[in-house]
Amino acid sequence: MKHTKSLCPECCDLIDAAIYEEDGKIMIDKECDEHGYFKDVYWSDAELYNKFEEINRVGEGVTNPMTTEGYQCPQECGLCSTHKTNTILANIDLTNRCNLNCPICFANAKERGYIYEPSFEQVRDMLQMLRNEEPTPCYAVQFSGGEPTVRDDLPDIIAMARDMGFIQIQIATNGIRLAKDMEFTRKLKEAGLHTLYLQFDGVTEEPYKIVRGFNAFPMKQQVVENCREVGIKSITLVPTLAKDVNDHQVGDMIRFASQNLDVIKGINFQPISFTGRINREEREQKRITIPDLFKLTEEQTDGEIPKDSWYPVPFVVPVSRFIAAIRNENIPALTCHQHCGAGTYVYVENGKFIPITNFIDVEGLMDFLDEITDEFYERGANKSAKVRALAKVARRVPSFIDSDESPSSVNVTKLIVNVLVRGASEATKEFHRNTLFLGCMHFQDNYNFDIERIQRCGVHYATPDGRAIPFCTYNTLHREEVESKFSRPYEVAKAKSQ
Repeated sequence: MKHTKSLCPECCDLIDAAIYEEDGKIMIDKECDEHGYFKDVYWSDAELYNKFEEINRVGEGVTNPMTTEGYQCPQECGLCSTHKTNTILANIDLTNRCNLNCPICFANAKERGYIYEPSFEQVRDMLQMLRNEEPTPCYAVQFSGGEPTVRDDLPDIIAMARDMGFIQIQIATNGIRLAKDMEFTRKLKEAGLHTLYLQFDGVTEEPYKIVRGFNAFPMKQQVVENCREVGIKSITLVPTLAKDVNDHQVGDMIRFASQNLDVIKGINFQPISFTGRINREEREQKRITIPDLFKLTEEQTDGEIPKDSWYPVPFVVPVSRFIAAIRNENIPALTCHQHCGAGTYVYVENGKFIPITNFIDVEGLMDFLDEITDEFYERGANKSAKVRALAKVARRVPSFIDSDESPSSVNVTKLIVNVLVRGASEATKEFHRNTLFLGCMHFQDNYNFDIERIQRCGVHYATPDGRAIPFCTYNTLHREEVESKFSRPYEVAKAKSQ
């Protein structure tokens, strides 16, 4: 079907690869002169692959790249001038220390013999670098690790990010400290934490014993209760999906979230990526791709959330494009690769799931927004054109919504019109308060690595040397390099702390 560049899983050299259809699946294969032939599943459903392939929105990247001339992609990551997506969500690893030792950790935390823990000032510099991106500064940051809550200064770091203009501040956490320390949880909320990205592997003890080494489910439940108590109202559950481990609990995890919708706003499923500590020999047994999740969701919700209710991340670009035009400012556009991730929104009513695709002609709505944005620019992008565009949105949007099939508990038409016409954070928050977001992001490893996906990545790691590195190259190629460069031996760190 097409040719791309990939990595040799053994030596990490950049080599030619082919992506093609075989037995209803999309495969990727490649051959290294030294280490031989490799083949893996790229997407498990060729029909869905082709559907997503048509939804292709390429961005323009940053106008102030971070690499020098003569760089080699992906071994010398920037962002560079060939990168097509600005930083939509930035990760900043605050430490490689962790209070768990999970066998599937892609960060391989605790295993390298040194401590990587950027200083408060280094974190400030990384945040400033992200805010300096042009033409669109980064607005969303996630503090991760290791386990970021092992740092006592985490509330101060969150407050600093808030003061620097980040409007979405998250932490990726296993939840141990938040379950045990209510006061620390309260401090995070008061400092400006918006969203908790909570490691979550299922609703029984079995998957936790396999991937975490103990039954962590009661602890996860306690985190939810503690967040409810202190007023943190945005938790995203983050399951690492692996076959025969927790893939049979996809529906139960969605139901758990729906029963706690006052604080849990979404689930971001992450099919297991074979980097870090995972045993490579298990990849064929445990490999799950994005279409597998769609089918699991359909089967385990008795068809209430069908596989055709999911759309790729860049599908919503017309929304941000329209709002950016009307507001006359640059806002982040989700121009990620169409095969990197997907999502849908689901209403919950009378114990039933109602995807927005059941009552909204989402494809027609996106086409309309593209059309009216083009008209806006053709009319001169002035005040008069703005009035016309907003009036047309208010008039036409209801035609894309089937009110007979929409949830009775909320005025969906009004919500969507408010988001498009007002374009304000409060209108967007109101929409999210009434829905459960279901997402999926399949991060790459050296077996299924596709350089085209890398060059469209919107999730980047900020590093102390002033770079933003795409997620999948950081974890396959650059993590050890960065951590070793800006680290200190355990013995030195221990002596310093004493």
